[in-house]
Amino acid sequence: MTGRRPPRYVPTLTEVVPPPASPASDPGGGGEAAAMAQEEVVRRVLQRVDAMLERRLRERVAAVVMEQTQALAPLLQAEIEASVRQAVAEAFEQEFGRRPGGN
Repeated sequence: MTGRRPPRYVPTLTEVVPPPASPASDPGGGGEAAAMAQEEVVRRVLQRVDAMLERRLRERVAAVVMEQTQALAPLLQAEIEASVRQAVAEAFEQEFGRRPGGN
């Protein structure tokens, strides 16, 4: 197989590129431990951010609901009052409309 050439479509290595120097390639394995420590820090920070965002969102939603409830209260009272008045008026009308010669 020494004199045989590979087919045209097979890529061939034309340049030797050294591997990048990274903390993970330390012979003592310190890079791997550092990467794991960094991942742990990121995980803990994200948990804290998630908890803070959840608390703040809950507080803001509660404030908006309270504002809307306070704004709707007078309108709801007026609607309830009108409905009760109408229901009482209809009940009186039906009651007195059914009795022949009623008082």
